[in-house]
Amino acid sequence: MLNKGSAVVHFRVRKAKPDGRDYKSGVILSRTSATLEKVKRIAVYCGSNKGTRADYADAAEKLGRHLAERGFELVYGGGCVGLMGVLAEAALKNGGHVIGVIPQSMVIKEVVHEKLPDLRVVKNMHERKALMAELSDGFIALPGGFGTCEEFCEVLAWSQLGYHKKPFGLLDVAGYYRPLLQFFDHAVTEGFIRPNTASWSWWRKTWKNCCTAWKSSSRQRK
Repeated sequence: MLNKGSAVVHFRVRKAKPDGRDYKSGVILSRTSATLEKVKRIAVYCGSNKGTRADYADAAEKLGRHLAERGFELVYGGGCVGLMGVLAEAALKNGGHVIGVIPQSMVIKEVVHEKLPDLRVVKNMHERKALMAELSDGFIALPGGFGTCEEFCEVLAWSQLGYHKKPFGLLDVAGYYRPLLQFFDHAVTEGFIRPNTASWSWWRKTWKNCCTAWKSSSRQRK
């Protein structure tokens, strides 16, 4: 379980152009009180498929490599397939420490990554999400399906409710998450999400800019 804190998430809104919302590929980031120096392990949520664009696997490979090169430990779903496999292989290849968290049922289905230095097998998906959150100091979502979106939105909701102060980002590769951003805006318009806790700041799709944004966010809250 996560210890409840008193964080309130604040965001900065990007204005739309006259011809409609201008969603640029980038990273959507929370503003939290956590500093990048305290971030040692990063959970990455991503798909068990590679998707139809080569950009998705390329982004996963680059993220895994950059995490390893900068000394961050990777926490992920423990799979060897799809973007999960690409991400883990890149981190391992570049000397990174990788922690996989996977339900027993997925081990039986032989989708588990057998070369991980640290593999945690849990009973179900609920335990998987809880352990990944407990182990991690920050969260990033690459493109993925229902599971990836659900995991990221849960982390977002926990932050809004004050259950954690950890930074999190949505890596919008090739505009993959534009429809989701539009949905969030629609939910604000329809009165289901408060503007002061659900507006967004987005950045280009590089790990370097992700780090820079987290540092900037920390300085602004001091």
